[in-house]
Amino acid sequence: MTLEEAINTAIEYEIKVRDAYVDAVRRAKDEVGRKVFHVLAREEVHHVEYLEEKLQELKTTGTVTAEGLRTAIPSKAKIDEAVGQMKAPLQKEDRGEELEMLRHALDLEIETGAFYKKMVDELPVEEKPVFARFLEIEEGHRAIVQAEIDHMTGMGFWFDMPEFSLEMG
Repeated sequence: MTLEEAINTAIEYEIKVRDAYVDAVRRAKDEVGRKVFHVLAREEVHHVEYLEEKLQELKTTGTVTAEGLRTAIPSKAKIDEAVGQMKAPLQKEDRGEELEMLRHALDLEIETGAFYKKMVDELPVEEKPVFARFLEIEEGHRAIVQAEIDHMTGMGFWFDMPEFSLEMG
């Protein structure tokens, strides 16, 4: 796979994940759940924009730099540390729809992460950095979604994710 094909494929993955989160924002009944989905949707919008910029950079210069990819989601390690501090108890209503949306999101994040891992493993060394950074970010996304699933099914809590600045991480 060429770098251009890899970037185009990454854009397709990110659009699919973005659309799932945007849909989840509309469908979620819980306010904190909507907030979590909204933060993740914004992340994916940023990823699509970033990849489109990298594609243009490749077409213009023939190379791609890995600078500028930020995340609003803490690292997997920080998420794991915070999991024990769940907030915002869910109301006593059925959360089956939110749980299904989270499971779908987790599947998409796993699929997207697997693509980035494949690119890191297969692309020439000078083309790996962009995809390596995405792989790190996807770990954080998977961790947040998994934490939501675990606590929704085990304790009935949303992980109250504060608004993060895209300047972080």
